[in-house]
Amino acid sequence: MSLTTGLYKMIVNFVDPFGIIRGYVVKPASDFAFSLFVHYKNRTAEGVNNVRELILKILIVLFAIAVVAWTAIFMYITFYYTYMPAIAHMRPVHMQFKTCDYVTGPCTYPSAHVSLTKKQQLLMVGQPYKVLINIDMPETPQNQDVGMFMVCAEMRDQSTSLRGHSCRSAMLRYKSPLLKSLITWIMSPLLILGLREQKQIIPVELFSDYLDEKTYPVTDIYVEIQNKAVQFYEVNLQITAQLSGLRFFMFHWPILSAVIGVSTNLFVILLICLLSWYHWSDTSWIEEAREKYRAMKVEETESTTPKHEEVSTTSRDDSHSFIDDEDLSMIEDIRAFREGTEPTLEDK
Repeated sequence: MSLTTGLYKMIVNFVDPFGIIRGYVVKPASDFAFSLFVHYKNRTAEGVNNVRELILKILIVLFAIAVVAWTAIFMYITFYYTYMPAIAHMRPVHMQFKTCDYVTGPCTYPSAHVSLTKKQQLLMVGQPYKVLINIDMPETPQNQDVGMFMVCAEMRDQSTSLRGHSCRSAMLRYKSPLLKSLITWIMSPLLILGLREQKQIIPVELFSDYLDEKTYPVTDIYVEIQNKAVQFYEVNLQITAQLSGLRFFMFHWPILSAVIGVSTNLFVILLICLLSWYHWSDTSWIEEAREKYRAMKVEETESTTPKHEEVSTTSRDDSHSFIDDEDLSMIEDIRAFREGTEPTLEDK
């Protein structure tokens, strides 16, 4: 190994005895290559750091956008379900009546009690509602002979106090014998298969714009058909909200209203964020507030300090100054006595 090293040095000294090539060619080339390597290494590390910072900033921006967007959507959904009432409430009406032995059919008017709610308020306060009674009546000769009949309803609260009363007339829609025969012949296949029935659904509007009260909400409805000969399959209660204004727009155009509502929420949230950032980025007002607070504290301490302490301190300073003058005169007399020169009256 030492022989090889010695041989290498000998060859190098023979080729470049004065070290010119090593000093002016090899070394500058190696230094340049090393500096170039370090430069590109630093640029690569800087580029990686820049990419990391860029990715982090993009993720932060995306997260902020997602939070703001979901906040705006959540605010609109909350407002929608808080502001919009339920469009319709359906309840079955189970009619009851008493029978008699000497009379075929009911002896009393068919009536029913419908319970809307027990604890919470069903109808929204300030929202008008339409109250309907839908009577499913067959087209029997008896119903056609009945003609007009009355349907009444009473709205009562939890304490059974009367909150509304209404009576409306109703009857089957008229059809001539010829029209009935044509409909029967044309619809006979569906009638035979049971897909259609010879009946009519009679809607009776009891309240057009009923407004519920917050203190005395309606919990029960009492329905009565004031005719003993009326025949029906079933009776249903329907309470429909009469929408108007913004509620009408939000119900009939939900997509457009959602876009407008979410955009408005986004604008408000971004405006608040920008104002907050501008306000908190400028910290000069914080320093001013601190200076004002310190000045107030100094004024409070000065106002709470008692005045007699100042008087006592000044009197104490005067006494100390007086005692100091006497001590000085006595020291001068002692010094003059020791030196053998007594002070004269003029000196005293």
